[in-house]
Amino acid sequence: MKGPIVVLAGPTASGKTELALRLAEALDGEVVGADSQQVYRSLAIGTAKPSAEARAKVPHHLVDVADLDAQWTAARYVEAAERALSEISGRGRVPLVVGGTFLWIRSLLYGLAPAPPRCEAVRRRLEACAEREGSAALHTRLAQLDPKTAARLHPNDRVRIIRALEVHEVSGEPLSAHLARHVMRPRYRFRLLALAVEREELRARIRRRVEAMIAAGWGEEAEAAAARFGEARVAKVLGYADVLKWRRGKATREETVERIAARTWHYAKRQLLWLRADPHTEWIPAEADPEAVASDLRRWIARQRGT
Repeated sequence: MKGPIVVLAGPTASGKTELALRLAEALDGEVVGADSQQVYRSLAIGTAKPSAEARAKVPHHLVDVADLDAQWTAARYVEAAERALSEISGRGRVPLVVGGTFLWIRSLLYGLAPAPPRCEAVRRRLEACAEREGSAALHTRLAQLDPKTAARLHPNDRVRIIRALEVHEVSGEPLSAHLARHVMRPRYRFRLLALAVEREELRARIRRRVEAMIAAGWGEEAEAAAARFGEARVAKVLGYADVLKWRRGKATREETVERIAARTWHYAKRQLLWLRADPHTEWIPAEADPEAVASDLRRWIARQRGT
């Protein structure tokens, strides 16, 4: 079995980026991103991407690696992440997988669940429907066909909603049934650490972060990305549709903050469900001493390496 690797997860705004930087410095490690939006170059502020200063201190992989018109699937992520993990381990350093896209994390740790291949004809028809009726309408349809999958997907997550509907139409079975048959056997020796934040504190953190991102120029970033890649593509990313609406004068700044904070909170709750469902999750307080966490990991890594 490959490894050892450290996985640092947790809901959005829980402090993963900051702790990852401290752990990587303490463990002589490198970070492998596991965020389905931070792979894109044009989205920095609205995706809370690690700063240039952080990436100068510690090497980061799978951050800023694609343009918005590129398609990044779980399969593509696993292939790229496996290559990065192998290279980092080959240098004698510690790989830290850090992010909140748990489909990607789960696929990396346990393998991809078997599912039908893409059907371009079905996909084109569903995408055209999404353009006409909106992602929320497709989400409502998915809730009728596959309520388990619909419950974990945001109504604006057009890519995954379309994939779930595609799987159902092609195979005659819901995506959740395919996932249920997948045997979750670890492919790596790993520690899965998740940051625990009290509920109301997490909500407050989310709101503060939204306010800070807007103050940092999220609106300008969203408009620039929309001008280059089209508003429909940019609006698929959490919060960007609301920011563009505000920039078009269709909402106040306060309304925009409230909407994005509410959407982000719902997303964080889904992240927590994923983490609670994984028996390997080890919860640590968000305010835990980074050196104490690093010391524990250092001992575990030494045992795994037989040193």
